[in-house]
Amino acid sequence: MHPSRLVLMGTGPFAVPSFEALRVAGHEIALVVTKPQPPVKSRKGPPSNPVRQWAEEWGLPIFDPQTINEEAAISEVAAKHPHLLVVCDYGHILKPAALATAQLGGINLHGSLLPKFRGAAPVQWALLSGEPISGVSVIHMTPRLDGGPVLVTRRTAIEANETAGQLEERLAQLGIEATLEAIGKLADWDGESVLGELQDAAKVTKAPRLSKADGEIDWSRTAEQLDWHIRGMQPWPGAFTHLELGNGKPAMRLVIREIELTETASGDRNSGEIVLGDGFQVATADRLVLIKRLQPAGKKEMAGGDFLRGHQPPAGTKLH
Repeated sequence: MHPSRLVLMGTGPFAVPSFEALRVAGHEIALVVTKPQPPVKSRKGPPSNPVRQWAEEWGLPIFDPQTINEEAAISEVAAKHPHLLVVCDYGHILKPAALATAQLGGINLHGSLLPKFRGAAPVQWALLSGEPISGVSVIHMTPRLDGGPVLVTRRTAIEANETAGQLEERLAQLGIEATLEAIGKLADWDGESVLGELQDAAKVTKAPRLSKADGEIDWSRTAEQLDWHIRGMQPWPGAFTHLELGNGKPAMRLVIREIELTETASGDRNSGEIVLGDGFQVATADRLVLIKRLQPAGKKEMAGGDFLRGHQPPAGTKLH
């Protein structure tokens, strides 16, 4: 069977390029399943849902149950008689009954080279771990999170100074061809044999969802590790530190956007100590780093040198 009638399941921006490619390729999109809109709690409006916006733009039917695994939701999907579920950046784990709604089960586009970095934040954790290479995997779905056999992989080198947001955009484009190839492989599947390459359980690593607190900078790490951390935390939650202003003022929160590693050893300086002289330099566990871009709380992003000239912290001041 050629899997031409699809139910797409996704929420975030990572899914949109592949979903659009499926639409352009002429697949029948019977339903787009996405997360429901939460109550609006601010004047900014509801949180972004790129998949919903894409589906609305093309007049595609949208279904947004609280959970895809409830009986009513399963019945709604099954009524569409899909050949295949295509899942990406959705936010829910499909249980066996939900997977059984499609004749060929489901495929999932994941932003890592599985079995590395299973979980909600694979792109960020690749950078946080200092990986030189990343990529995408398309798995034939099983009830276990990201645990199905891998149908297709695509690899790419992580570029110098690349942030998690920039890498995610590139991987989303890389996922287009991988998704189309995986669907092509399912056309010849007998419905029973294992299709693809089984994941090696001994090589599994986790990529749990990040929190705002994860962005806090630990200046006692090496300069290279701090570079991984700062790039991995962009655009969210942002890598942050605090500067004591003295005179009874509360510490200022600084989001660090970009650093440059220097060849100057930290010597006997304390980790986090600001080194006055050639730009905004800070001591780490092994060498100095130059803070090139930062954003003070409530203000616009600026060059590190401009910030330093405006505040002139005394020698020995530490970031923490």
